[in-house]
Amino acid sequence: MLEEKGKDLGRQIGQSPEYQALKRSNDTLTEDTEASSVLRRLSQLRSEAQQFIERGEDPPQEMEQELDTLLRSVETNPAYQRAIVAQTNFDKLMVRVNEWISEGIRTGSVSKIISLS
Repeated sequence: MLEEKGKDLGRQIGQSPEYQALKRSNDTLTEDTEASSVLRRLSQLRSEAQQFIERGEDPPQEMEQELDTLLRSVETNPAYQRAIVAQTNFDKLMVRVNEWISEGIRTGSVSKIISLS
């Protein structure tokens, strides 16, 4: 029963306007070769900077400057901006879904009626 209801909830979330907008914006961002390249480089630099920090060292100034430059570049990209907005909207939906589930759990835990459907 729970598995079926979980799958149904997942299907409904997948069909929601928020998820569909997220999927479209991510597809568009992936197709934007410039933005994808910048995001890959950002990820690589962040990983390298994290390694410096884990060793107790400061990342080189050049690395920090390149990170700042790349971040400014990607933040002004319209496809990236749409992806961020879509992700934020989807995250808000998921917070509401989790609140609804929590409410159902609270209600169900005090109910004396056992439901099998």
